[in-house]
Amino acid sequence: MPERVCVLASGGLDSAVLVAVLARRHRVHPVYVRGGLAWERAEEAALRRFLRALGARGRRRLAPLVRLELPVAPLYGRQHWSLSGRGVPGARAALASNYLPGRNLLLGSLAAVHCARARILALLADNPFPDATPGFLRDLGRCASRALGAPIRLLAPFRRLAKDAVIRLGRDLPLGLTLSCAHPRGVRHCGRCTKCAERRAAFARAGVIDPTTYAGKRRGAR
Repeated sequence: MPERVCVLASGGLDSAVLVAVLARRHRVHPVYVRGGLAWERAEEAALRRFLRALGARGRRRLAPLVRLELPVAPLYGRQHWSLSGRGVPGARAALASNYLPGRNLLLGSLAAVHCARARILALLADNPFPDATPGFLRDLGRCASRALGAPIRLLAPFRRLAKDAVIRLGRDLPLGLTLSCAHPRGVRHCGRCTKCAERRAAFARAGVIDPTTYAGKRRGAR
């Protein structure tokens, strides 16, 4: 893997742990993409807090966070729950209810353009295409490389890791500063959406005390 790598960071558990792990041996350039989604202001704030805390620990090689813009309202419509914040899938909804068509492809494409311009040859994400095979990622990397005129590698080192495994891998990190919520209250998790339910369940499976502050709930509750 090249010395300099770019990580598509969301501020959630998986990408935060990925940044931390890679920064032990590589110069990590984190990228956050804003599309106008309802949770992004809180999400980006959480990511910046996590990166500051990580940098303060030393022995982590982090470049400044880069924010890119890619409005998705023309694709999803301004009334879509992800933009309006109304009708957010609740804790009992299926995880598939959070699916946003093509979002990971859009994020990856924009980040790949950034990599080409910055001459960073490796773009990593936690698990951008859950059902993808290594061959698919290689093929996608070849397409990006041809389109951009730069040999960009697309990598997903956490592709086979469940969220509880990622939590155990990063249990010594400030995971309470991460955010994975579709309807945050300020910088707190709402505690009622599908993403919050997934987060709680993952900490429980991992056997790690949940350091998350949920709206109306005490920190560290299981």
